Amino acid sequence: MADKEAEERTVGAHAPQMSSPIPSGEHTVWADVSPLLEAACGDLQDGELIHGENFNLFSAMSALEIMDPKMDSGMICKYYSVDEAIENGAAPIPLSFDGTVDVQCTIDIMDHLLSCEATWHKGHSLAQTVFSCIYLLRPDRTSSHALLHSYCSVIRATCKAVIAVVSDARTHEEEDLFIMAYGLPLSGDGDEKCLSMLNAVEETICRQLRACKSSLPKSRAPEAAEPLQSNFDLEEDYCRALLCRLRFRKHFYHVLTCMRRPQGRGLELARKHIASCLLELDLIRNSSTFLSNNSFGMSKDGLEDMTTASGRQPLGFDSSLNCRLSAPTPPRAIKLLSWKKAVDYFVKLLHDLDNICSYSLDPLLEGVFRFVVQFQKTQPDLVARSLLQFLLVQDGKLYGRDPLYAVITKAAGLPESAKNHENQKNQYIVQLGQLVINLLKVLCTNSAWQRRKLGKILQDWRVIYMQMEMAFKRDFSEILSISNGENAWMKIFQHILVWVEEQTYWISTRFLVLGFELELYSPSEYCMVYWYLSVVLIKLVEKIHLRALMSNETGKRKGKKKGASSKDIGKDFRIPPAVSFLQCQICLAEGLLMMLAALRNEHMIVQSPSPFNSEYERFFQHFELLQKACIPDNITFDSYEQSTRLARISNLVTYNCFKDAQKIAKEVKSSFSNDPEKLAELRRIELVAEHNSVALNLIHKVGALDPSLKISFEFNHHPYFGTALVKRS
Repeated sequence: MADKEAEERTVGAHAPQMSSPIPSGEHTVWADVSPLLEAACGDLQDGELIHGENFNLFSAMSALEIMDPKMDSGMICKYYSVDEAIENGAAPIPLSFDGTVDVQCTIDIMDHLLSCEATWHKGHSLAQTVFSCIYLLRPDRTSSHALLHSYCSVIRATCKAVIAVVSDARTHEEEDLFIMAYGLPLSGDGDEKCLSMLNAVEETICRQLRACKSSLPKSRAPEAAEPLQSNFDLEEDYCRALLCRLRFRKHFYHVLTCMRRPQGRGLELARKHIASCLLELDLIRNSSTFLSNNSFGMSKDGLEDMTTASGRQPLGFDSSLNCRLSAPTPPRAIKLLSWKKAVDYFVKLLHDLDNICSYSLDPLLEGVFRFVVQFQKTQPDLVARSLLQFLLVQDGKLYGRDPLYAVITKAAGLPESAKNHENQKNQYIVQLGQLVINLLKVLCTNSAWQRRKLGKILQDWRVIYMQMEMAFKRDFSEILSISNGENAWMKIFQHILVWVEEQTYWISTRFLVLGFELELYSPSEYCMVYWYLSVVLIKLVEKIHLRALMSNETGKRKGKKKGASSKDIGKDFRIPPAVSFLQCQICLAEGLLMMLAALRNEHMIVQSPSPFNSEYERFFQHFELLQKACIPDNITFDSYEQSTRLARISNLVTYNCFKDAQKIAKEVKSSFSNDPEKLAELRRIELVAEHNSVALNLIHKVGALDPSLKISFEFNHHPYFGTALVKRS
């Protein structure tokens, strides 16, 4: 005990006192322990840990980690409360007693709020972005400043509307911080009248702008309002700069409210407001030249990273203020988007919203899925995807108007009469409807989240198919023997069963393709991915072809003559263009699969063996969710190995899958003359097939003779079908 006390006295004597804002108490003394820690580190070997009676590994993992201040936004605070910030002059009202400076500062606040809002949309917390504005935190404080008060009111209303749509769509699971309001004042007194206040201020500035157009100040119209600032030569430009910012806010708020109207009734009006928003954003962008030129004392070099058009720092903001007020605020420092990037963000957002509003509300599920997949190629952000989901799924119906049973029967190729069948409340049909809703919601999420969710819901689709198949065999076995399959409900069930299996394979295809978009596959794994993709596509083609054949038979059966056989009905059946389109992709996938396998077998492509897992383990890691759902049946790693073991370049030249893909693509083009998206995809397929066919012939001719030949694959013509690149090292 005496030795321990002596050691403590020795450490205390040699350790200088820390200058700490926390005073020492009766039983605590702050001391610098850095020398002790350095000595301990010198004695530790690699892999060793310090273990004491009161400090072990569990305690170390549970301890508070102290690190660089930039990693913890709560460590540095200029002010500890909003009141303290106001008392220290951080958010003055008026902004300045000089009218010109007051207008400049108001525009700076508007611009900085735009940057904060765009940063919030990108996934940062509301407390550290938009509500870092002290004027928003004290709504009553701006009441004497009509311009700033109306702008802050519409900002709060806009944030509330965005949170509502993202929360309703439940896409916030991708970024939990987005909808957390932390008790912030999203609703100020009178915010419900924000547009009325904004219109009143806009009208006042419009009157002043009209007065500014007079050649001399003395000839100002008698109804003109008081000038915004004292410099008459700058008045018109300041009026224009303010008006475009106010009008953008007004139209953007209208866009959000119109797009949230039920059953897509506000989409046409929303498009008009979107066009107005884009026009005002152009004017806002153009105003930056005037504002920066009149920003006295500011350097023009650093404007690219500034959050205001003028380049000045705005008044009334403190990003660290809410860190102590709101416990859930994340411990991270953030970097706001620059003003220019914020404007670019809103331009893209508005174009994405316009794309949604121009959608024709296709009643066919195939068209809906296709639109969502095409829309996702533009990489829309959270707000746009949430509004799309809100449009698609309302009150458990498609677009809030079409019952899911009617939508499913139409997608399954059944006649209109089937949608009113009494068995639409069958438990399996109800469950299937819920699966369709979930699928629509998943397709509206970001790519990474979407792929993860698609892999999980595959099992649900497989289970519902198996349950429906068992129910079909159980309930209709007697009907099949008695009535020769003429029962209406049995026909509906058959069609829906085929459609469910078709959708299961479509989801599987989407799951595999997203892996290329997310760059989850290494070049050494392309072979197994294309193999699995080709197998799934073949199954998908089979189900589409079967559904088309059944629909054709159902349609013909109504008008067939007495005594006509089923063979006569199927004589004039043509292969659907959708099947031929997928056959192009199958040929391309098979060509790439066999080409990669042959290059591997003949050691003409560099294989980098993984030190962490075998090829079998990588196969299982990539396709585990498909394997668990038995998609397709009886497909294993052994199947993959057997189908690729004997692949050789000489055999591929004889049977060239790439030429088959080119041939089918040319033949099927005429069927999609009115579909620019499918035509563009067919052109991409032709490009990949042509380049790979040339590469294959080149490898066959000189590959064995030239060991310096290096072969790699790029995705410059198609997002997930690679193009072989042959070079000499």
